[in-house]
Amino acid sequence: MSNSPAFGQADLSNCERELIHLAGSVQPHGVLLVVNEADWTLVQLSSNAPDLLGMPLAALLNKPLGVLGGDLEECIRGLANGCSMEDPEPIQATVAHGEVEGSLHRLSPGLLVAELEPVWSGSSDVFTVATGAKELRDHLASSVERFGKASTVSQLADAAVRAYRELTGHDRVMVYRFDPDGHGKIIAEARDPRLDSLLGHHYPASDIPQRARQLYIRNRVRVLVDVHYEPAPLVPRLLPATGQDTDMSMCYLRSMSPLHLQYLKNMGVTATLVVSLIHDGQLWGLVAAHHYAPRNMRFAVRAAADLMAEVISTRIAAIENYAHAQVAIQVRRLEQRLVEATSTEGDWRYALFRNPRTLLQPLEATGAALFYDDEILTTGEVPSTPELRALLHWIKDSPHDVPFSCSSVSKANAELASLTPTASGVLAMRLSRVRPDFLIWFRKEQLSSVIWAGDPSKPQVGDDPLELSPRRSFAAWSEIVRGTALPWTASDIALAKALGLSLADIIVQIHAVRLLIAEHQLGRIRSTMESSHEPVVIAGPDGRVLFTNQAFLQLAGPASAECASLQEVATLFSDPQAVNEVLASARSAHQPLRKEFSLTRGLGQALPVSLRAEVVPGTAGAVIGFILIFADLSDNKRAEAARRHLEASLTEAARGSLGWPRQAGASTEADELVTAIFTNVSLAAMDIADSTIGPSVAPLLEQLEHSARRAATLYGHIQSHADKT
Repeated sequence: MSNSPAFGQADLSNCERELIHLAGSVQPHGVLLVVNEADWTLVQLSSNAPDLLGMPLAALLNKPLGVLGGDLEECIRGLANGCSMEDPEPIQATVAHGEVEGSLHRLSPGLLVAELEPVWSGSSDVFTVATGAKELRDHLASSVERFGKASTVSQLADAAVRAYRELTGHDRVMVYRFDPDGHGKIIAEARDPRLDSLLGHHYPASDIPQRARQLYIRNRVRVLVDVHYEPAPLVPRLLPATGQDTDMSMCYLRSMSPLHLQYLKNMGVTATLVVSLIHDGQLWGLVAAHHYAPRNMRFAVRAAADLMAEVISTRIAAIENYAHAQVAIQVRRLEQRLVEATSTEGDWRYALFRNPRTLLQPLEATGAALFYDDEILTTGEVPSTPELRALLHWIKDSPHDVPFSCSSVSKANAELASLTPTASGVLAMRLSRVRPDFLIWFRKEQLSSVIWAGDPSKPQVGDDPLELSPRRSFAAWSEIVRGTALPWTASDIALAKALGLSLADIIVQIHAVRLLIAEHQLGRIRSTMESSHEPVVIAGPDGRVLFTNQAFLQLAGPASAECASLQEVATLFSDPQAVNEVLASARSAHQPLRKEFSLTRGLGQALPVSLRAEVVPGTAGAVIGFILIFADLSDNKRAEAARRHLEASLTEAARGSLGWPRQAGASTEADELVTAIFTNVSLAAMDIADSTIGPSVAPLLEQLEHSARRAATLYGHIQSHADKT
């Protein structure tokens, strides 16, 4: 904390560490109250309370909550007694002056924070977006439908900016997406035609400090009403009970960093709305809206903005995991072509490079190289052969995860700087544990394809905050990423791993056949098989076990080492007879068969596995032997259980048992909206469950269930707080 500048004391060199959650003040369109639950007194409040509540500060501070009049105290007491308030709960109540709305959350045991905005007529000169209940439902219904039809992230982002601009009326709405290094890019924009476009512009990670990113995950909707506001400080500044600053992380009225306000002023922006897009528990991006005059919005509109972001986040998960599923199909087709090429041409490697698009496009790579048996095959734009060998030497001797990824080879190894034009980024998948066999993809330096926010030949501005601007941020980003390629995403790495494992599987199959028909090559092939990730058993035509690899022994347990025949291998399963029947069927049909079984691992443990039984035919209908390849299905079963639980939860939610407000006389439009939201979640679940690579499916399905519950809560807030006019 000692190295972190206090709120308002940061400069461009240390803004990353500014304590923005300890702002000590609020935007003046609302009032903040800190209530002691022990005696229900006001122990801290914002200095603008007299202006908004019509009572002098002395008549409020350390006085009972009831002095405010109306039913506010009753509302707060009810929420405090009935809710955990880990997240802010909405408030709709009255004080002596009239109606207020806002939120309530628990700061710490015994302390509550209430944020209130007056909603009585004439309470503010600022234009406030207030949408009627039916109009709000209609807009949400049409937006959810548009989001559900989007099949790509680009289409979804375009639909999102249009929907938010229609909802809020802001002059400019953008979707801002983060890359793995935290840098941002505007991927969609809806704007007043009089404004210059910012579409395609890049910004450095430092534009949004890490503290701000963390707060965006916790507090997902942030509104700036007027960039020229005078902050209303908290009185007293420190909490009396602790003598420390009030943690305002969950306060939507919290003052914003002066540096951020200066940035907006330099752009001419007066009001903003920022909504978080969360995927897999991380900040995927933001919906950012700019307006050039003061602008506020009622709680129901903010809740609608939050709900739309939740639906968009769900759709992002569906789209990205559907892409994984489609890639998985491509991987299986590629595997089939390679196996066929091995049979007809004797070498799968040439089939791999016959259609470069199949290899490069899924990873947006500009080149690729295969290192196998001391030979190099390439496609696309790649470095020279000596450079490739130097790169391979560096990769194979570097400790790294699988796959190996790097977005700036020159920064990681200065001796390889000459690779930057064609191979600034590399993604490598090792195909063998014992030999330097690799499949490597390349990406060129990204500066060659970006859009400059202004003439790059013009002098750049200095470090004065008064000169902060989008163009300056873009110039900073360009300097940061010079010599780098577009970073490899988690999806890219997952795909590379899938392709690599597929090739490894093909290699296993090829070597298994050679093991049966070429005894003199047994030593070399055995080395390759021993290092395989796939659990394998090879048997002769009489069922005698010729080979089991380490992966199988680890999968099946110590008892598997003693198995001398397929009959004994079958005893490792809970249903040996069923295993023997599959083997017999495969032999009689001369076709591979796949079935799921349960391995018995002792102490009552059972492991679900997939068994693929391959019969290797010889001449005149004879059988040379069997190949058994196993796969651990534990993750698949967990995903199936998560999906069933999600489906049960959706069924309960549709009946209203998850807190969905089912009020008497509820409109048909509301029911249709409910159906649309849950249909969106159901479709997302199907798309995610279809994926066989990429992020683990079970956590994503659990995340969808949480999203469905949260959407229900948000819709309840909208129905209870929307303007009824």
